[in-house]
Amino acid sequence: MILIADSGSTKTRWALAHDVAGSMLTTQGLNPHLTDADTISRVLQDVCAALPSSAAVETIHFYGAGCGTAESQCHMSQLLGRAFPAAHCWVEGDMLGACRAACGANPGLVGILGTGSNLCYFDGHRIALQRFSTGYILGDEGSGNHIGRQLLKDALEDRMPHDISLAFHQAYPLSNNEFISRLYSQPYPNRFLASFASFAAQHQQHPYIEQVLNDCFGAFLEGLDFYKAYRHLPLHLVGGITHSFQSQLRHVAQAMGYSIASMVADPLPSLVRYHLL
Repeated sequence: MILIADSGSTKTRWALAHDVAGSMLTTQGLNPHLTDADTISRVLQDVCAALPSSAAVETIHFYGAGCGTAESQCHMSQLLGRAFPAAHCWVEGDMLGACRAACGANPGLVGILGTGSNLCYFDGHRIALQRFSTGYILGDEGSGNHIGRQLLKDALEDRMPHDISLAFHQAYPLSNNEFISRLYSQPYPNRFLASFASFAAQHQQHPYIEQVLNDCFGAFLEGLDFYKAYRHLPLHLVGGITHSFQSQLRHVAQAMGYSIASMVADPLPSLVRYHLL
């Protein structure tokens, strides 16, 4: 019995993979850089209680945001081991999970566009080249966090067109001070910012929103310059933002000379197949 998890900063998807269909559930994101150990342990206990035959789990493959270093992998493995003491735990970064889901055993350029963002060159076996990620404050170009950050900044600085500003404040009826308090004084500011991406999805045909998306996705795709030696390889994009903004992403990519080979909204089913087949 294999348990597979794909964990971002906002949510974690779990599959008890005894067959390709598997049985799936969703919990909050378990990024160890943003979520304390007690909270992670509590969520893992909930997962253990919710899964049928959890005691029969022999192997866990956990792919997580914030799990790209040996230290974070060891930390998460220990927490998983406490919740599933009979299981052998493998912890990898979410980037490797995206690569295996999108490419299988083939080389390619792979990008994650979810709450956060990342890019790498995958050689078919491992991540062979990856630029250092600067996180949700300095980086995450093209992500839900980046889109939401730009929308909120424009809303607070009164830079939105009147009709979009009216719709934004109707959707989020907070004062400027309440927005700032929520952003700077409460947990998970990256999730808070990324939540505004749903507003962009609802209004993505508006010229202002189109421009915001073009700027954000353009900044993300500019990161491919770091991988120019591998530009001949197919480009795969993984994550919820790719699903919500497919046409805009393809338009911006085409304008910049890139062709997107595939978009994978939910990598978990592909990860189940990867580990079973």
